[in-house]
Amino acid sequence: MKIISTIMLMLIAMTATAQRKTDTFQTPSGKTVTITCIKHASLEINYNGTEIQVDPVTDAVQPATNYYDFPKANIILVTHLHQDHFDREAIAALRTAATTIYEPTSVYNLWFNGVAIDNGDSIAIADDIQLKAVPAYNTTPGREQFHPKGRDNGYILTLDGLRIYIAGDTEDIPEMADLGPIDIAFLPCNQPFTMTPEQLVHAAKTIKPRVLFPYHYSETPIARISMMLTGSGIDVRIRDYK
Repeated sequence: MKIISTIMLMLIAMTATAQRKTDTFQTPSGKTVTITCIKHASLEINYNGTEIQVDPVTDAVQPATNYYDFPKANIILVTHLHQDHFDREAIAALRTAATTIYEPTSVYNLWFNGVAIDNGDSIAIADDIQLKAVPAYNTTPGREQFHPKGRDNGYILTLDGLRIYIAGDTEDIPEMADLGPIDIAFLPCNQPFTMTPEQLVHAAKTIKPRVLFPYHYSETPIARISMMLTGSGIDVRIRDYK
């Protein structure tokens, strides 16, 4: 029975891997960036051979993900300390001695690994890879405790001039107006923890990304966002970020 169960789990994992949706983009100089949807707030970015994992999580969010099936990561980004974003087991599966993990100080203080980077900090990881930590927090009265201002990160990841905004867990905060041009945006949608569809639409119209991926949406009726952004010029792509 144990052998059969193990085989079934392997088949499920293989099926999930085969079904993952990948989107491909080109940087201004023609280099390839592929973004693979894993689940919830977890995504994989490959830029010209550099492997980047964002908020990798094994089984705190279902379906469970076996990160040993993925290439080893050069870079891991962690937005904040909640278990659906920070998972030591997933990081252990992905990291090598050469892997660099970027995280807010609140995460660094939990395990004293990686590089602490907080709101406003910028790092030139390579000549063609830049990372900036930006604010991510709740503003709705009574919900500020979920993601207090100053603790957590969103990130702007710039790959050879292609600017990707990974918002983390946040509402439509005023700082979004100051992000600058964004090519690709990942915006969360599941109140009470992040944004309502209306807030996400407001954020999208503020940021004006070329491509928008709603993510971290749980049971939110996410198709509403596409309808509300009809005619905005924003390419809304719905992937399985439940």
